Amino acid sequence: PNFNFQLVVSSVTMEKDVVVTANRATKKTPIAFQDLDSSFLAENNIGLDLPLILESATSVVSTSDAGNGIGYSSMRIRGSDATRVNVTINGIPFNDPESQGTFFVNLPDITSSANDIQIQRGVGTSTNGAGAFGASVNINTTQLQKEAYGKYTVGLGSFNTLRNSLSFGSGLTKNGFAFDGRLSMIQSDGYIDRATSDLKSYYVKAGYYGKKFSAKFITFGGNENTYQAWYGVPKDYLGTDRTFNPYDYQNQVDNYSQTHYQLHLNYIINTKLKATLSGFVVKGNGYYEEYKGDQFNQLTGASAQKFADYGLNDVIIGGDTITRTNLVRRRWLDNTFGGVVFNLTYDSGPIKAVFGGGYNEYSGAHFGEVIWAEYASNSQNDTRYYDNTGNKTDWNVYGKVNWQTTDKINVFADLQLRQVDYKVTGVDNDLRVLSINESLTFFNPKAGLTYEFNNQSSTYFSFAMASHEPNRGDYIDAPPGVTPDAEKLLDYEAGYRYANNKWLGNINLYYMQYQDQLVLTGAVNDVGGAIRQNVDDSYRAGAELEVGYKISKKLTWSVNATFSQNKIASFTQYVDDWYNGGQVENQISNTDIAFSPSVIAGSNITYKSNLFTKTDEAGISLISKYVGDQYIDNTQSDTRKLDAYFTNDIRLTYAISNLKLNKISFNFTVRNVFNTLYVNNAWAYAFEYNSADWDPSQGNPYTQKGDAPGSYQMVGYFPQAGLNYMLGLTLDF
Repeated sequence: PNFNFQLVVSSVTMEKDVVVTANRATKKTPIAFQDLDSSFLAENNIGLDLPLILESATSVVSTSDAGNGIGYSSMRIRGSDATRVNVTINGIPFNDPESQGTFFVNLPDITSSANDIQIQRGVGTSTNGAGAFGASVNINTTQLQKEAYGKYTVGLGSFNTLRNSLSFGSGLTKNGFAFDGRLSMIQSDGYIDRATSDLKSYYVKAGYYGKKFSAKFITFGGNENTYQAWYGVPKDYLGTDRTFNPYDYQNQVDNYSQTHYQLHLNYIINTKLKATLSGFVVKGNGYYEEYKGDQFNQLTGASAQKFADYGLNDVIIGGDTITRTNLVRRRWLDNTFGGVVFNLTYDSGPIKAVFGGGYNEYSGAHFGEVIWAEYASNSQNDTRYYDNTGNKTDWNVYGKVNWQTTDKINVFADLQLRQVDYKVTGVDNDLRVLSINESLTFFNPKAGLTYEFNNQSSTYFSFAMASHEPNRGDYIDAPPGVTPDAEKLLDYEAGYRYANNKWLGNINLYYMQYQDQLVLTGAVNDVGGAIRQNVDDSYRAGAELEVGYKISKKLTWSVNATFSQNKIASFTQYVDDWYNGGQVENQISNTDIAFSPSVIAGSNITYKSNLFTKTDEAGISLISKYVGDQYIDNTQSDTRKLDAYFTNDIRLTYAISNLKLNKISFNFTVRNVFNTLYVNNAWAYAFEYNSADWDPSQGNPYTQKGDAPGSYQMVGYFPQAGLNYMLGLTLDF
């Protein structure tokens, strides 16, 4: 099938290339996973962000702030957001250590340098970096090309989208050296008004490949300059002005650069033992700029800023005391993340074992500056009105073994010990003094077995325990004297796999029991900031189905579907009381976890055939995605719900070889071909105002009346583009 569900392990030999495979699952690993090979990535790589390219994978829901898949985008797997999805690149952690999120906007066009991607759903196998609490995504970059090559891709699309990408390589020289590189540029106006993206990136790999030893130095990075589309669209505007953006300050942008350096050393000790040692450094620096003032107040309820909130003096003019000013501020992040990763692999007959681990350190400086003010007070351009630093160390060791006890039974065991230390000192953006010093130790065991009926079918069962530390916001925004607890997860998985020349089928059942999961309850800290709180008991349970059928030599069909129930047993909702002050408490039981649709499904029907000659190939694909109803918060309120949607893309491809060029490829993709108007992300804030003297919903389009008298909510929606297209041409030299 075009959408490859085959569960295979990449061959690892010095003659080909050596990659970090210690975190990869194989068909004998008793977990749910999916391999996306280079052909899948090439066909789906039309210049969109990686979360959108992975959208057709099982249990994945992707969204884009700009609405067209370029710029700020994200994905959820089994309903788990980016902070709970572990991502590694060549075995190196990619998640931000503090927020634990993944910002693919910092690595535009990384798919052009990816050779294959494995998605492990659930806890998965032990990995480096942030804890995998819903899934893990392992990206391997380009494999060794023995022959010199060049590739140029140009793309044009809706919303003035332009893509240029140039890849090149020396091939393997006689003395064992090889060099690869890529330069990319992507620009787009975005679907949402002013949601522009100006993205630049590069990738360079220099390697030596001997019979027993290889060394690779890899560096890649990007710079993103995106206009902010973070506030969303009011509900009443969705029918009349879907592309509305309340921001209109000219330089309301996010501007950030990130550079990765990796060194991978691989050595074949003997026929049974292989060793890998990797070192890495990630440097990031940038800011987001925003106008704060009365002009924005007309749409969002924001207002001119108090001098006191920036540590500034009030201004006295002609005997009048001015306490507020319109201003422009920049909030900066300057960080460094580095460490080592190692593994020793043993492969002898029935036993395949890995001992590995890693150590890393992170330092992130957070600070803010006022770069313009209507009333300057005593501010200076280079004065930081807040400044704090987060430092985090993280080490882990693990041991994994696959033991083929009989011809049919394979036993899997995986034990990991992880230690996290996190400190924050300085002054926060609300001028609170921060003093956080936390140390956490986690033990994460995993075990299971696989039973092979024959060469075509097998079944498996596994149990895994995982732990997940609170993120920066959980610690900083917690009420005084309260320290959030680490989250815990018990993950039970069972499945059946079948594959022959025509059929491929997988079914996976899972039950994920959470303890102390951190969720938004509406609670706020002492300065009004929203916080997440631990809830005692919550779970995700579901069935994942994957079927591929080769109808003929030219026609294939693959489908996937996830049916799940995602519940919080009980929690206390906190609602701000704007009239009386304080917060109102509501007890809520058996409620759906936010952004966790009970049905997710995808389909891909592909027809490929020679069109004019034996050296060409034309293809047409219909790619469909269905996502069921999902709630914006954890109250399961119908007034804060995203409706189900069903989208369809059509992709036309044509490639011809044996010309003066090695290959010419065309790709024309029409996304959302039926112009479905849908929303797949939103934010919400609930409050009460029990008084007849003022209706908060009047004059503010983001505010709606809630479920009961006196209840209100602010909601911002993120609509996605209707019918749009991308046209691409690739020249292979």
